[in-house]
Amino acid sequence: MQKAQQLFIIALFGSILFVTKVFFNPPWDNLLIVVQAILLALAAFFIKSMGATYVGIVGGILATLARPALGPMTFFFTFLFGFLVDVTFFLFKVTAHSEEVNRNRVVLAMALSTALIAFLSYYISSLLFKWLPIDAMWTSLMLFLGAGSGISAGYAAAYLWNKYLKNVKSLA
Repeated sequence: MQKAQQLFIIALFGSILFVTKVFFNPPWDNLLIVVQAILLALAAFFIKSMGATYVGIVGGILATLARPALGPMTFFFTFLFGFLVDVTFFLFKVTAHSEEVNRNRVVLAMALSTALIAFLSYYISSLLFKWLPIDAMWTSLMLFLGAGSGISAGYAAAYLWNKYLKNVKSLA
């Protein structure tokens, strides 16, 4: 893939992450984690080396500029989410070339990365900032919803790649 195409994908997906974080107030922005996860997975497919991390950085910078009060935390979690997607794709050996991706590996990688980011964001928000109560029920709910969102996003990203995007000649 050419550098200009990579930059276009990073800018486009990062901008969409920005929209889901800024134009929807908490907790509604957290419900859109499925959209964010799908975009990060597709970025990892299109841009082989740290694609989701780059998209997370761009989305985090844009969201930080729009919400300066929560800027550092917003940037950190957006960047960390992209980084976790890249790391779990590496650990589960998820690769996307002109062939189909292994749907089960994508689902597992996305479930793990979204569960981790959901748990970490809840834990830091409750322990460090004391915005939420520390409760076993809340922790379980974050892990369950994070993993469920990741499963949905992983399935959707694998389906989109295998059905429509793997043969796109100008991008792959």
